[in-house]
Amino acid sequence: MNFLRGIARFIDAVNEMIGNGVAWVTLLMVLVVFVDVVMRYLFNTSFVFTQELEWHLFSVVFLIGAGYTLLHDGHVRVDIIYQAVSPKARAWINFLGVIFFLIPGCYLVIYTSYHFTYSSWSTLEGSGDPGGIPFRFLVKGAIPIGFSLLLAQGISLGIKSFLVICGQSFEEGEQL
Repeated sequence: MNFLRGIARFIDAVNEMIGNGVAWVTLLMVLVVFVDVVMRYLFNTSFVFTQELEWHLFSVVFLIGAGYTLLHDGHVRVDIIYQAVSPKARAWINFLGVIFFLIPGCYLVIYTSYHFTYSSWSTLEGSGDPGGIPFRFLVKGAIPIGFSLLLAQGISLGIKSFLVICGQSFEEGEQL
């Protein structure tokens, strides 16, 4: 059981560190959007590069930050039943959700995005628009990376849920 606990802690630490980095990307995204809005409304001009940078940063925040969000239980869920049941029942819901929905869903996206991403990286795909960002392949690479981080965090959640089902307790401050 300590081995499983160690795996969960390691995954949590990785996603915590990555989430802290994504917070800085979020700040950068806000600044880019602010500059774009100022340029558009005060100076009546806009640049393709700036607009593409907005959605590139937005993509990175949501794809790479998904595991961090799951770590901190920030994903949307229907709490009508979940909040009304015991911690052990919640652990069963989480465990079954990870096994039957999260793992297959993440696997499906990772598997289907592999060729898409490989093709983009092999040609170093850039923007099709003049003045656009020449690094579109980086954003496409964030798809399998982001879902791999989400999958790993799902495995951590599954481990924690399994331990709760088995009657194991967690140290102070551990997430479930």
